[in-house]
Amino acid sequence: MNTRIIHPDFLKHLKYKEQSLIELYTGLREFILEIHPQSNELLYHTHALTSLYSVSEKMGDGFCMIPIYTNHLNLGFNKGTVIRDPKKLLQGTGKWMRHIPIKTINDYRNTDVETLIRSAIQLATEDSTAKALNQGLTISKIKD
Repeated sequence: MNTRIIHPDFLKHLKYKEQSLIELYTGLREFILEIHPQSNELLYHTHALTSLYSVSEKMGDGFCMIPIYTNHLNLGFNKGTVIRDPKKLLQGTGKWMRHIPIKTINDYRNTDVETLIRSAIQLATEDSTAKALNQGLTISKIKD
């Protein structure tokens, strides 16, 4: 069970979302942190309220993210085009990014998604040039 609290800067914006989105977000966040408790969590509020999970303090070392939009959220993969996806769960047309639309707990609480997350963690760890990895930090980049 994840015991890492949601950062106050993030909560300030999250509380305005629909309750169903808040519940999906908190459940998905918990799932990611159960898989990789020492990941760093980087928080942003740009076009979406986003928590990014990284093997270092760098956005470029992120393995997945949860962008929360007005009416939906996704599980995004920074290097989704290069991780193995035998079940064809990943969607998108970008050069690197791919995502899974999350509408219910069943969209993420399964071994196929866990395998994708673990593959993304391995790739991010192998690709990272950071000196310090997996510190379990929460870093707010939210400015307001």
